[in-house]
Amino acid sequence: MSFPRKFGTAIHAALSFIVFFFLDLLDAILCVVYEFVDEILEENSTGCYCTAAAPQSQTTDENELSSETLFGRRNIFRGMWFLGFAREFKSKLSRKLRKSKIHQESVNRWSDCGCKSCKSWTKNEDGNLHVVVKDSTSREYSVQEPSENVIFIHGFMGSSHFWTETVFEHIQKDDYRLLAIDLLGFGESPKPRDSLYTLKDHVDTIERSVIKPYQLDSFHVVAHSMGCLIALALAAKHSNIVKSVTLVAPPYFPSSVEGSVLNRIARKRLWPPLAFGTAVMSWYEHIGRCVCFIICKHHKIWEWLIKLCIGKREIHWKIKDITRHTHHSAWHSMHNVICGGSKVADEHLETLIKSGVKIHLMQGDCDQIVPSHCSGNMKRTFPAVEVDIITGADHDSMISGRGEEFAEKLESIWCSC
Repeated sequence: MSFPRKFGTAIHAALSFIVFFFLDLLDAILCVVYEFVDEILEENSTGCYCTAAAPQSQTTDENELSSETLFGRRNIFRGMWFLGFAREFKSKLSRKLRKSKIHQESVNRWSDCGCKSCKSWTKNEDGNLHVVVKDSTSREYSVQEPSENVIFIHGFMGSSHFWTETVFEHIQKDDYRLLAIDLLGFGESPKPRDSLYTLKDHVDTIERSVIKPYQLDSFHVVAHSMGCLIALALAAKHSNIVKSVTLVAPPYFPSSVEGSVLNRIARKRLWPPLAFGTAVMSWYEHIGRCVCFIICKHHKIWEWLIKLCIGKREIHWKIKDITRHTHHSAWHSMHNVICGGSKVADEHLETLIKSGVKIHLMQGDCDQIVPSHCSGNMKRTFPAVEVDIITGADHDSMISGRGEEFAEKLESIWCSC
């Protein structure tokens, strides 16, 4: 390594240490602040993971467990004497300020948005996911019943728009029924406060919302990013009826413990900016909640400002998707699915391969969110997996920027099964 490069690396390391040192302090302070406000505004505060210990679960199902990364994130200021003093002072003050009447627990926390669109899911009494369906029965000129079912699962902070706005229009054959879902906690689907958004929670809601009501006796799965881990768990559970699994940019780390997954996908660094944002939102629970409070709770204001700036009545669906979640749903899905789900991905892949299910992986060679070696790792561990590296594509553009080409590839995969 040349001297200029060594010098630049040293400067980056020093600046990273300073910035994340400050963020550790800020998150520790915000922990006390949120505890104080939550106790006043919410009778039954759900608390945080800063001082909690990982529970000793008796279950043997890894899909049901919360990730250890929720409890094991290091913060050099956690447990400092001045924070203990602040907590004691906070408890005394909150008891004096807290109202004597019993608070009714609402579906949205005080830091979540309570607008009509963000609470629309509460009218869904059965608690099922929002599902967008496209099939031949919706076309007046067609009488053919669809013979193939395809479940589309979006990634982190996405929704069914990721598929309906990019791929659906390019799949015109009548023999496919396309079902795009909003995952639990995202889009127009329910965002319950009592859910931990584990792999099991996501799989169970897909079964209840799609497989059972639509009486699927066979199906294909197409998933992107975080959704790939959910797709593998869903397909492995139904390996006797699933025909193919298409994974787009899966965060796959073979035989990894949860802590190492967090360090790989969200390592504390300042550059590139996307990596810095990922690290902040993954490591700092309370800073992340502040970001959600500023952006998600006030998304109507931001959308109005964007419309004013661009001079359009409607804004892009990607911008809307970013705000259609709560901090609780995003935080737990990030840790319990991406970090916790990674350690059982090998088990699910083994089940599918033994059952003869076709598995196809696609990844862009310019992907800066999911490391490019993830596809190579899966191919080396499971040679039966088919891998396509898309030249010039990043994490999203292989789908959002090449919808027609991607749809053609999907149809070829389905036909080969």
